[in-house]
Amino acid sequence: MTYFDSLKKIRKKQFTSMYLLYGTESFLIQDVKQQLIRNGLAEEDRDTNISSYDLEETPIQDVIADAETYPFFGERKIIFAQNPVFLKTKPDKISIEHELDILQSYINQPVDYSIIVFIAAYEKLDERKKITKLLKKNCQTIECHPIKEWELGKWIKDMAIASNVSIDDKAFDTIVRETGNNLLMLQNEIEKMALYVGKGGTIDKVIAEELISHNPNSSGLKLVDAIIDQDIGKAIQIYKDLEKVKEDPIALVALLASQFRTILHTKTLKQKGYGQNQMVQQLKAHPYVIKMSLTREKNFSVKQLQSIIEFCTETDAQIKQGKMDKSLAFELLLYKMINLKKEKQEVGAY
Repeated sequence: MTYFDSLKKIRKKQFTSMYLLYGTESFLIQDVKQQLIRNGLAEEDRDTNISSYDLEETPIQDVIADAETYPFFGERKIIFAQNPVFLKTKPDKISIEHELDILQSYINQPVDYSIIVFIAAYEKLDERKKITKLLKKNCQTIECHPIKEWELGKWIKDMAIASNVSIDDKAFDTIVRETGNNLLMLQNEIEKMALYVGKGGTIDKVIAEELISHNPNSSGLKLVDAIIDQDIGKAIQIYKDLEKVKEDPIALVALLASQFRTILHTKTLKQKGYGQNQMVQQLKAHPYVIKMSLTREKNFSVKQLQSIIEFCTETDAQIKQGKMDKSLAFELLLYKMINLKKEKQEVGAY
């Protein structure tokens, strides 16, 4: 069952005896946990009727014993069982022994006054194991994987609705650029902007750019855009803003080198006929980064990109060898990049 469908049921207080959350997106896992506590227990029962176990330290038979013990107060208890190593393809070596036959018996006949939530923060489960198959068949399974680029729109829209605000299209681009698919950051930033505009307000691009927390990677993209626009004033201003938040020039040189290296790679792969999704897999980069690189690569020849990366390498060496002041060296790097863009080069040099 999908995350959204599961939350709808939980909010309607339609619970099952067991849940299996698996995947590496901690925001989704934490949100499901909080929704179960908020909707499954009365506030006065939350101190006594919540248990949490680490299955790398506690045997599963102890968890089942707790689940089968009737709650002293309230109608139900919620038990979180984290790190079910017995579901992994290659379980970690641990000092305890899990009696899985006890777990299997419980899965087939769970009590109705306890909710066990298995939290497997793993990319994959071992689908060949009997216990995995049994859990997935009998638990409400919720996949908690990092969201994809094409899902961001739905998430931003849902979070805006939850905060009683609207977001215009230009602000949407800024939010995606700054937060990527980091759901916790996305939620925090939307809540902050919603508080600023008030209920029923609209978050526009100006508000988004003013309020969203600084993200060095997006600033690197802004510097690239200033270089494309041959706007040295804008590039220097972005750099000065980064200086104010204590960004080190050495780190910024590395950031620019990384940005232009990705642009070069996408340009090269594009010439070889690769599609955007193939590039994401090949370069192990975030889809948004590849998307932005593809829009920028058209502004450079391969030779220009190679030269820019060499400029970054030279600047890095000059700073680290103490041959030039860090701030001055970075500003000169920006001048060199922009001057290179201004030079007339034969179209399609490579």
